[in-house]
Amino acid sequence: MWYIRDLPIENQIVIAPMAGISNSAFRSLYKEFGAGFIVSELISDKAIYFKNVKTMGMLEVQEQEHPMALQLFGHDIDTMVHAAKVMDEDTNCDVIDINMGCPVNKVVKSFAGSALMKEPEHAYELVKAIVAAVKKPVTVKFRLGWDAHSINCVEFAKLMEAAGASAICLHGRTRAQMYEGKADWSYIKEVKAAVNIPVIGNGDVKSVADFKAMLETTGCDAVAIGRGVLGNPWLIRQCAHYLATGEVLEDVSYEEKFALAYKHAKSLCELKGERVGMKEMRGHATWYIKGLPKSHVVKDRLSKVETFAEFETILQDYDLVLKEYEATKVSL
Repeated sequence: MWYIRDLPIENQIVIAPMAGISNSAFRSLYKEFGAGFIVSELISDKAIYFKNVKTMGMLEVQEQEHPMALQLFGHDIDTMVHAAKVMDEDTNCDVIDINMGCPVNKVVKSFAGSALMKEPEHAYELVKAIVAAVKKPVTVKFRLGWDAHSINCVEFAKLMEAAGASAICLHGRTRAQMYEGKADWSYIKEVKAAVNIPVIGNGDVKSVADFKAMLETTGCDAVAIGRGVLGNPWLIRQCAHYLATGEVLEDVSYEEKFALAYKHAKSLCELKGERVGMKEMRGHATWYIKGLPKSHVVKDRLSKVETFAEFETILQDYDLVLKEYEATKVSL
């Protein structure tokens, strides 16, 4: 058990925010696997300020998602405070998370996301203003720095704590690295030693061994897993089981993966309609079959799927391929 201010978090497993992925359907489904805390995809302050219909829908939180955070991004203090107050007063999220780590061009061009690491004093004033305006705990996610020549995460972490942040999450890469190269966990250890608020470590956790190593080598309070759970939420269950027992569960069968893929597709269709839902499911579908034998047989078809019925047919065809493959292995 650990806490974000006065909010108890059952275990040290956090599902990291992922743009275009961490919607309500994803969060509800993956939270069932035992994560202690989950964060939404990033939400624009300007879109909230102007009451964009699609964005306002992104603020909806299902009961089964708690405890969770809605993540906000922006640069201007006035609109960020306005949006944070909307999250505080008009939604049932538990925490407001400020994104200062997103590396994508369309975000940093607006001086938001990881661009804020180039303006630490402004970032401090921004968080301080939000903390003063809301009742819910405020957390901040950021990176090591803008690039290898301007790593400032330790100083940045101290500023976020001084501004009133209740916890911070550090991704072990610079903005320049995007999602390439290896995450440097040594800075997570340095940040943990430099502040008194909880520190969540993030970057390159793809197995129970990685999860265990992150906790042990950095001393962080919790571990945020992002791309490592895509198509593999069983990693969450494995990590939770490891925390409870010290044992590692075996990997699941492809039938279990297919069953969850069907459930995920249905949830997306219910949330966004079949056309948009199945379009979003294309990426998830290829993640669910990643590493399975003969996956090349259906990967191209899944990348173009348009209806749920078509999705069912593709996986049924692939099920026959896998059964034939397993029968061949047994006969050999």
